[in-house]
Amino acid sequence: MKIAIVGAGAIGTFYGVKLAQAGHAVHFLLRSDYEIVRERGFEVHDCGTLSRVAVNAHRTPESIGVCDLVFIALKTTANARYSALIAPLVGPETLVLTVQNGLGNVEKLCELFGGSRVLGGICYATINRTAPGVVKTNGRTLLWLAEPEGGPQERTRALAELFSSAGLAAEVQDSLTAMLWKKLCWNVPFNGLCIAGGNIDCAQLMASPELVELAWALMRELQAAARALGVEISDAHLQKQVDVTVKCGAYLPSSLLDFRAARPVEVESIWGEPLRAARRAGVSAPHLETLYWLLKKLCV
Repeated sequence: MKIAIVGAGAIGTFYGVKLAQAGHAVHFLLRSDYEIVRERGFEVHDCGTLSRVAVNAHRTPESIGVCDLVFIALKTTANARYSALIAPLVGPETLVLTVQNGLGNVEKLCELFGGSRVLGGICYATINRTAPGVVKTNGRTLLWLAEPEGGPQERTRALAELFSSAGLAAEVQDSLTAMLWKKLCWNVPFNGLCIAGGNIDCAQLMASPELVELAWALMRELQAAARALGVEISDAHLQKQVDVTVKCGAYLPSSLLDFRAARPVEVESIWGEPLRAARRAGVSAPHLETLYWLLKKLCV
């Protein structure tokens, strides 16, 4: 397949490199890393194994052209550029997959390109971009895929097989809404509290009983909001988010890295949109409201 990676940060780079190593024609749309990647390729540290991979690097989507699959891993702060970045890559048979954080991304893409072309995905992974053209991962990755509306289709299963055949675990989910709210149960408390809790890593967060209690309060509010929207999130899923975070050690979440680098943080998609959805559903979420307010004050 001819595949475009739009948003070659940690997730986009890692997934794109693995697809390229599996034999697909992968093209990376790059900005700041373009010169380094064109000259040296990507450097990927995968659980201690180092790979240096030469790739197709591009400055513009026009130089890539129409693709079979567009894999969007942009920060949601760049969503205003969807049309300019993605339209040149989309033809009659193109699939557009977004693995971006938070809520609202699939809907915007469907408005631009139609639901028949768009799928939603989320990644569970501990991957960081540590330098231009360099990414590191410390554990297993998992990709969930779902249709914008309705249950899985043949294309959903085919896309899952595409990633699985490249060594990237992928599972088809029955509900996009359920999938997104389940991921928020990690992103909202742990991404947010690493920033608002004092610019700290996950190990420091989990060492604070007060912050862990606050993380649980946030997850409970998300659980209640999801239930009001017809999505049941089990207590076991909430506990799993805590257990996974303990195992992460001193991991630096992506929002914290953006905060430390004075880059825009995805405040609206990760915290603002869930809060607004909770309000529309008639669910009180005071802890989420406070965290959202703090992050708006703290972040670019």
